[in-house]
Amino acid sequence: MYFQGIEPLLVPDFSTKQVIFMKYRFRSPFRWLRKPNVHAPMTDTEGGTNVSERFHHYISRSIAGFYRRRVLSPAIYLLILLGLFALSPARSILYPMQVEGSFNLAELYQNQTHYVHLTLSNLHFTGYTRQMFGLTTGYYYYTVMDQKSYIVLLRPDTSSQGLPQIDQVEVFAKIIKNPASLDRIKVHLTEDLGEHAGLAGALSPYMVSEADARGILHRLLLIFIWLTGIYAGISLLLDLLYIFFPKLSAPVRRLGAYGDPWKLLDQAEEELATMPQLATEDIFITEHFFIETSVYGVAIVPISEIKWVYKYSTLHRILWHHFSISYTLYIMTTHRQAIHCPKNAKSDIDGVIDYLSEANHDILVGFTERNRLRMQWYLRKLPLSDLIPFLRSRPGHRQKIEAIKKREKISKEDEQN
Repeated sequence: MYFQGIEPLLVPDFSTKQVIFMKYRFRSPFRWLRKPNVHAPMTDTEGGTNVSERFHHYISRSIAGFYRRRVLSPAIYLLILLGLFALSPARSILYPMQVEGSFNLAELYQNQTHYVHLTLSNLHFTGYTRQMFGLTTGYYYYTVMDQKSYIVLLRPDTSSQGLPQIDQVEVFAKIIKNPASLDRIKVHLTEDLGEHAGLAGALSPYMVSEADARGILHRLLLIFIWLTGIYAGISLLLDLLYIFFPKLSAPVRRLGAYGDPWKLLDQAEEELATMPQLATEDIFITEHFFIETSVYGVAIVPISEIKWVYKYSTLHRILWHHFSISYTLYIMTTHRQAIHCPKNAKSDIDGVIDYLSEANHDILVGFTERNRLRMQWYLRKLPLSDLIPFLRSRPGHRQKIEAIKKREKISKEDEQN
């Protein structure tokens, strides 16, 4: 049993039958609260650089680095979309080929031209329709062009619910191979074209389908391509904007709930460069701020605004093999902002929690049912303006809240007197 703050530096190794002296060194239980020596600045042992120089605008550089990593995903996705439209038949979906005059469906299909805009004339109704789930989705027509017969599948609105004959119509259609269900239509077409010798035997193995070109899958594909492309483009532009102007990024905008975000950022960077109280691999604590700069994101929050803090563990394994256990630090602020710091060492998180609890005695420490209920009760007390980030960040809101608290304090003092 050791005295508090004293731990053995070496322990006796009886297996080697050697006598090893027990040495002790004093380690303060409040070692996490140590401040760097301002008169003799700490230096990096490898590079010899001053700490203030190392952490100069460190938060802004971390924000730019985070969005610099994020910019790769939308850029790669946009390049893939451009490659698909440049090197595959998918291009014809958005930019169908305009076909004028006579055409050969076989040549168009073999040239990867599947979607076309074309004008058809002298269409005759075959008497057959295509149905799906009891609904008529298309009407089969045929036309003769250059001694060759073509089957055309028109939508109900284009064919006016099956007109016997259509003189001319302009359609956006898809070139597909004749399905096996066209055998009965071919028999009907042979009887109808009996007066034209050999025309029925010259039926093209490809057909024009307007119904397939404007089907549900086609529309869903177009919507998916456009929406994801627009989202990727906007994400790319915003990421580039945040790289060059970190003060406009989301981590800085969230500081608007606690005051002027730009002033708070400058204050946090100044404290981090001159007075860092605690530093781990990706978590820093200054006199007034908690700062996270990890690959998962950047977070800045005043210590006085932290309401609840706890840690939970995650077991990493594949099948039955356990690799490691990582710990995640969870922080909830007074304005419903949640901060997650995943994949940290247990000792680092314990040190952070100890420091935060000493710096702010109102913080709820640990995940217990009592703390959960107290946090739930506190969040229910928040006014509507504190639940909406837009209202929280409007000019003068912070001053109004402080004025209300001041009036309540004065009224309580008057009641006591």
